[in-house]
Amino acid sequence: MSFSATKFAQPVPLHASTPRSNDTPSLFKTCSFLGSTQKLRFNPLPTKSHQSASYRRSAVVAVSDVVKEKKRQTSTNLLLTKEEGLELYEDMILGRSFEDMCAQMYYRGKMFGFVHLYNGQEAVSTGFIKLLKKEDSVVSTYRDHVHALSKGVPARAVMSELFGKTTGCCRGQGGSMHMFSKEHNLLGGFAFIGEGIPVATGAAFSSKYRREVLKEPGSDHVTCAFFGDGTCNNGQFFECLNMAALWKLPIIFVVENNLWAIGMSHLRSTSDPEIWKKGPAFGMPGVHVDGMDVLKVREVAKEAIGRARRGEGPTLVECETYRFRGHSLADPDELRDPAEKARYAARDPIAALKKHLIESKLANEQELKAIEKKIDDLVEEAVEFADESPYPARNQLLENVFADPKGFGIGPDGRYRCEDPKFTEGTAHV
Repeated sequence: MSFSATKFAQPVPLHASTPRSNDTPSLFKTCSFLGSTQKLRFNPLPTKSHQSASYRRSAVVAVSDVVKEKKRQTSTNLLLTKEEGLELYEDMILGRSFEDMCAQMYYRGKMFGFVHLYNGQEAVSTGFIKLLKKEDSVVSTYRDHVHALSKGVPARAVMSELFGKTTGCCRGQGGSMHMFSKEHNLLGGFAFIGEGIPVATGAAFSSKYRREVLKEPGSDHVTCAFFGDGTCNNGQFFECLNMAALWKLPIIFVVENNLWAIGMSHLRSTSDPEIWKKGPAFGMPGVHVDGMDVLKVREVAKEAIGRARRGEGPTLVECETYRFRGHSLADPDELRDPAEKARYAARDPIAALKKHLIESKLANEQELKAIEKKIDDLVEEAVEFADESPYPARNQLLENVFADPKGFGIGPDGRYRCEDPKFTEGTAHV
């Protein structure tokens, strides 16, 4: 099922008003969605036929339904082969095991600063990124380790970066919140919320320019921008939605709505908690999906990525998920209701996928245990590699900071000032 609105809605006038969230739309259609037997309601925005053609925009459809826990009446094997299922399981196990090891290493003093773990949200990263090509771009947040792993950055390179070693994907200068890999088109984790969205929008514009202006063959690359619910109250989010829709950029805005912005409940911080609705307001489809179910995420991702690759423009996808740990490893996580945490823990996305693979006879316990053992060994090897790797030399301090460090980083004798033993004297008094 396509997100295209042409079958469900008339062209949207520029000044059309949108009904309030508690109003009943005057028109709606019900249809099956993405191979699921569940029914989602497509709510077209109201129209005014007297609007002149010059002010008409392309039709927009809002795809939404808070995901219900209904047993599928038809087999989902058609949506997933055995190879695909095992690939998803391995990627999710890698993300979970890697983050659990990060917690151990942090508390042992191997990592410093803030470390934000992804436990519980693996279905979102795996569901989207494993459908991307190597040439496609991913932009992440400060919770970026698992996005890097899903995009193909080696576990040893990510772990070494967390240890601050030269063998890290940023030579030890990025740390937990700034994973980057040119080779894998991971355009960075960003510590400030919202700052990665303009970067992702620029990457999408580059793809469109290469395709439509430079006529480069094979330039159908897309960009996935990941960010949280708290970011959706920031101006950069709205500005980039507008720009992406205006220029029909090949980008998917993926909201990882884990319901909490550090210690602020999502329901207390936004006037309309249904983030997906902001898509149609800017002229793009908005989709809500169960972010604890990798198969549902994957099916939505297929359509959104396909739309972008075909040149049909951006999509806003709200994945309702939950983090199983505090905001960071420095967060005692005392603000969230224990009952809420227990409720979401019972919906662990990895356990759900494992159950599906076994019940659908796509895999057996032995095969899944073999994957788990393989990942355990991989993560252990990553830790050993990171621990044995060297720290950066002092003269690396000013590299990739100044275009021309002469006059600041380099002294009259041509040597790096930071190599002078007195370089850091007095800095505590500045």
